[in-house]
Amino acid sequence: MKKITALILAVFLSGAALAQAAETLSDGEVRKIDKDAAKLTIKHGPIRNLDMPGMTMVFRVKDKAMLDQVKAGEKIKFQAENINGALTVTQMEPAK
Repeated sequence: MKKITALILAVFLSGAALAQAAETLSDGEVRKIDKDAAKLTIKHGPIRNLDMPGMTMVFRVKDKAMLDQVKAGEKIKFQAENINGALTVTQMEPAK
């Protein structure tokens, strides 16, 4: 019985972690890519973890290689964080 309870708890917690991860991703559309400056212009919806409403703005990227994964006009899901005062895209994936 203890093993079943532990298994149910593990499944519940992993599901909660996935739901929380999904909540941290924001919807956006890439408007411009600046490879020289390692920046993306994104028209985005609300960014909950930064308490920011939807708007269009420029973000730095955590890794320049991220810029090769997208094209202007593509819809994405992304995670942005305030890193040393700079709003930075730390995770990005195509929107489904």
